[in-house]
Amino acid sequence: MLGDQGEIHYVFPAVSAGPAGTGNFLIVITGCAISVLATRTLRSDRPVAVLAAFPRHTRLGPIFPGPVIELESMAFEFDEEYAAVVAAADAEIFAPEILPLDPLPEL
Repeated sequence: MLGDQGEIHYVFPAVSAGPAGTGNFLIVITGCAISVLATRTLRSDRPVAVLAAFPRHTRLGPIFPGPVIELESMAFEFDEEYAAVVAAADAEIFAPEILPLDPLPEL
């Protein structure tokens, strides 16, 4: 479904949080892009289509209260436990010097 966007670095579930509509999504960050995948209504772990794709240099933050992120005109709410994933995805591109070393590089 992602084509040749490279290796997946981060994935987190989100729900639509704005007037653009409702639904469940997976936000997938690869080496080349950030993709928003629409999922099945009752199975939010099963992507069915790519709703949108953005260049990897697109900033996910800031994280607004909710927590919520905005990608162009779309807003996505996610569980607070994934705030670290959003921060790490942004840091990987915009501030790689602050990322810790991978504790399990062989995986």
